[in-house]
Order: sequence, then C-alpha cells, then structure tokens
Amino acid sequence: MQSFLQTLGISHPIFQAPMAGVSTPELAAAVSNAGGLGAIGLGPYSPQKAAEKIQQTRELTEHPFNVNVFCHQPAVADPQREAAWLNHLAPYFSELDATPPQALHEPYPSFIGNSELLEVLVQEKPAVVSFHFGLPAQAAINALKDSGIILLATATTPEEAKLAEDAGMDVLIAQGIEAGGHRGVFDPEEDREIGTLALVRLLCSQSNLPIIAAGGIMDGAGIHAALSLGASAVQMGTAFILCPESAADDNFRAALKSERAHNTAITANISGRPARGIANRFFRDLNRNAPARPDYPICYSAGKALANASAAAGSDSFAVQWAGQGSPLCRALPAAELITTLAAELEATQ
Repeated sequence: MQSFLQTLGISHPIFQAPMAGVSTPELAAAVSNAGGLGAIGLGPYSPQKAAEKIQQTRELTEHPFNVNVFCHQPAVADPQREAAWLNHLAPYFSELDATPPQALHEPYPSFIGNSELLEVLVQEKPAVVSFHFGLPAQAAINALKDSGIILLATATTPEEAKLAEDAGMDVLIAQGIEAGGHRGVFDPEEDREIGTLALVRLLCSQSNLPIIAAGGIMDGAGIHAALSLGASAVQMGTAFILCPESAADDNFRAALKSERAHNTAITANISGRPARGIANRFFRDLNRNAPARPDYPICYSAGKALANASAAAGSDSFAVQWAGQGSPLCRALPAAELITTLAAELEATQ
C-alpha cells in the first residue's frame, strides 16, 4: 500500500468517502491538496454531469482524487407495488400540506451496463475509480484498468472481497456496519452486518491486497486502531460532513451538532435499500403496516419527494441525513485543517 500511496502522491493514509449528494469538487480538491485522497460520488449524475464534476475537480487540484460509481442491480419497475407505496406515504404528505408524486421513477441508473458513463471515465482517466454496491461487468473493469486507472471496490464481507479481488481490483475498502449512508453491500438481502475492525482483520487474513478501513472512524485514535489491525489507510465520510466545502445544508449541520447525532439507525424506507442516518420519522413511522417497498433507487424518488415536502414545511421530521455511528465526534473544520488535525492526532498515537 505504501507504494500505492506514493504513486498517487498521498502523504496521509486518509481517504474522504465519496458521499454522493454531500461530496463536492471543492471538498475533494481540498482533501487531495492537503495530502489525503479526495473523492466525488457520481452515482446520481448523468454521464454529461459526471464529466463536468470530474473537470470541476481537476480545475481545483492537480492531485489525484477518487471517482465513485454505483453498481447496484438495475431496478425493476413494478407499478402496482409503487402505487401501494405511494398510497402508504399519502397521509404523511397530507400532514405536510403536500401532494405525493403521481408515479415513481428511477432517479439514476446503475453503472452496470452504462456504456456512456464508462466512456466518460475512460476519456477522463481519473487516477482512481471506486465501485459501490457490487462490480460492473468484467469488460468494463478491463477497460478501466487498460486506461491505467487504479480500481477500488467496497466489500462488506470476505465473500464480496474475494469476488472483487478475483475481478482485478487493486485495493479493497472494508466497510463496516458503523458506516453512514448506503453501505456497499452487494445483495442487501444478505447483509452480514460485520463491524469495521472485525472486517479489516478478516480481509487481511485472506488477501494480500491493500485494505482501506471504513465505518465509524472519526479521529486519529480511530485511524491508529484501523492501521494497527492491518489496514493500510482509512476512508472517512461522516467526519467531513461539517466541513464548509461539503454540500450539507444548514439543518443537516445543526443535527450533527445536536444530541440527535447520538441516535443513528438503519432503514430502507427512504431509498428502498438499507442505509444509516440520523433517526427521524422515516425510521419509525413508515414501518407501520408498510407494504413492500419499490426497488432501489425507484423508492428513493418517493423518499426525496417526502423529504422536500418536509423541508418546505420547515420541518426535518423527514429529512435525509445520512451519518455514521461516530457522528457525535464530527468537527466543523475546513477540510485541509481537518486533514492536518487528523494527521497530528495519528502521529501522537505512535
């Protein structure tokens, strides 16, 4: 891993998580400029918008950064199931004096089979591309490797890690149950819910690839713990949300600074796929007499609509605030200062 860090010019073993919707070119560039590895999440974007985000980040830094894509199994539309879910949500929209959408749509496609986005990545040649929710076809992996791109994949079990290694990944991200947002589980129906530190040891025991620890790591002591167990670097997401360069809104920032940050939970009610965030009515009320949810990410179009209605009513009772179990340890520092602080804390442990 040291040669990998050296090749990319990374001074500190600190990777910023892509965090689609929260990461920005400004955040990624600030982290990379400070000696870490910044990242942008391209999951929600069209190929054209993805190219723009890569180019915007390049304008802000000469250093490498990570570009992340979603590799979930493509959604299957089911109008009857989607109508039942909208009917289930209707009373909550009514409470907010809002009207639910008439129908649901898939807000963004998977990278699997997305030849246009693959072409963008091959043309733009970011230094690092990472996969979340699984792996694309081998032909896409080979095309990216042939372009000289270093490939990372998130794994939440030893079995997923083996699939990623066999497919030709250069680095594995060991993401534990503590992590905020949508973890990179290949099949959500088979989530083993392994903690970060246990997963790091399991992957280190079976693989010679560099392992990046992700989930619940918020400070230098956490970085030291992960490295001491065999990780070569850490990936931190929640720790960067309060940075001024992130896209988090004022309500999200206030929640992270409040007692609510101590209460994170996992729900599939927002997007159709389990994800950890600051608990609110999404996590409690929507479970009552709930029908089957639409496929991810079709379900997400309903969740986003309810979140928007809640925000318009001046409430965060249905806010989408993805965050990990270490949320109370968040610090409101500029990204470069946070990297410097984390590096100093890590050095103090050695």
